[in-house]
Amino acid sequence: MGKQNYFFSGITDILILAILCEHDSYVYEIVKFIKEKSNGCLSISQNTVYAVTYKLVNEGKISEYSKLVGKKRTRIYYHIEDEGRAYYENLLESFHNAYSGVESILNILKEDKGNKQ
Repeated sequence: MGKQNYFFSGITDILILAILCEHDSYVYEIVKFIKEKSNGCLSISQNTVYAVTYKLVNEGKISEYSKLVGKKRTRIYYHIEDEGRAYYENLLESFHNAYSGVESILNILKEDKGNKQ
């Protein structure tokens, strides 16, 4: 996958890894955090988060462990590994580069439009 594709396919990875950089978390908590902290602008389904965490676990970027909550209920928590932190840094850099590039183009087009009027 080329770096330009990270902007789209890597957004969920970036958000999940950013949260896991701060603390271990579980799927429902991740989904809720993303929705709340984005003021409802980003709503990522639990299925999508499960798919991404599954992929990241298989790639060795995050690990999972079970934790007993209550008397009989177990919750799966995810923990970021060193390889995941490095991957996160690369994704974040690609995202910032893509964002800056788009912003530059939009600003130039806006200036050009202003000059033509």
